[in-house]
Amino acid sequence: MTYIIAIDGPAGAGKSTVARLVAQRLGWRFLDTGALYRALSLAAVEQGVAAENGPALASLASGLDLRQDADGRTTIGTRDVSDAIRTERITSFASRSSAQPEVRAALLELQRSASKNADLVCEGRDMGSVVFPNATLKVFLDADPQVRSIRRAAELECKGVAMDIAAVRSGLQQRDTADATRSIAPLQRVQDQVAIDTTGLTIAQVVDHILELIAKRIREGSVRT
Repeated sequence: MTYIIAIDGPAGAGKSTVARLVAQRLGWRFLDTGALYRALSLAAVEQGVAAENGPALASLASGLDLRQDADGRTTIGTRDVSDAIRTERITSFASRSSAQPEVRAALLELQRSASKNADLVCEGRDMGSVVFPNATLKVFLDADPQVRSIRRAAELECKGVAMDIAAVRSGLQQRDTADATRSIAPLQRVQDQVAIDTTGLTIAQVVDHILELIAKRIREGSVRT
């Protein structure tokens, strides 16, 4: 039996950073599901496959040697694409391609296989609702839209990409709408998720809170597989 911690939420809520740190603190495997969709998107861009062509994307996915190690580094074959998939072009493409049902079906088993024989902390937009509905603990992180925009802009600036806060917020709003209204695995809170508003919290505070929740679930014997 394994423990699975599923952390969902919109862009800029802090879920990637938080999930990675929680996994490190526990010594568990970390799964960055967004990176898998981004890696497929990178391959699609390089091969000229359209973001809306679900069958072609699924076919491409079936032929990719797509892997992610326990620390979240993502590779296609022997090529480490962890940095190449973080551009705005790939982000935009992934937002559209991940809405295709064929794509989500193609990557579903790859995501679930990460929990085999390993305790797991995963993050995404449908971890608790679709991928791991029986997770030990489900968390939904959110934050004020302006705060999320500032965080996203700061992240981009660290990568050498300067963007106006208003432009970043507009992009996040469009992505939120697309994620929440797509027909397959939309971004949504489910009843048994613990909601955490990270607006006024530091990353360390969020991590500590989630670790407390995990410890409580383990003490209660709420182990699911």
